[in-house]
Amino acid sequence: MNETWPEIKKRKLKERRGETFDWIQSLVVALFACVLIFTFLVRVVGVVGTSMLNTLHPGDRILVSNLFYTPKRGDIIVLRKESFNSEPIVKRVIATEGETVTIDFEGGIVYVDGVALDEPYTLEPTHRRIDFGDSVTVPEGCLFVMGDNRNGSTDSRDDRIGCVDERLVIGRAFFLLVPGGDSQHGESRDWSRIGVID
Repeated sequence: MNETWPEIKKRKLKERRGETFDWIQSLVVALFACVLIFTFLVRVVGVVGTSMLNTLHPGDRILVSNLFYTPKRGDIIVLRKESFNSEPIVKRVIATEGETVTIDFEGGIVYVDGVALDEPYTLEPTHRRIDFGDSVTVPEGCLFVMGDNRNGSTDSRDDRIGCVDERLVIGRAFFLLVPGGDSQHGESRDWSRIGVID
């Protein structure tokens, strides 16, 4: 069968419309999947401040998930405590309900249930007391959290935050998506930091 030029043009136009429709349909499905993922499974949160140095830096963008998550010691979590700060707060879980936290401020050592924590992630030893007494036992349904920059962090040692209700936890930080850069100090982004957060 020999097609005429107008018939060939018409057929090609139909094929292009079909390809365009398929492309648009794929794009809509991908966008819908992204919306679902970033609404229910994962959130992107920006790190504000220096309380988590050297693990996380100001301006870092991290992925946070609360899917099937129960906080445990050592996790980096994101929480929201409107009475303290409107920005999400990023801290490390030091103790969970029923555990007792004691801090030797002279030696800079944190103890949980009498056992010294091995904390290679801290910027420096814990010498800053803030409002912390001798020890605290974490109430049921709560967490004791601290920043890795122990002497530059407002955390559970401060009465304004105290032991944090688990219901305020947005999720666990698990991946550094985009590293921040400190433009005030002339630091550029260190792209080698991208990856799983410990």
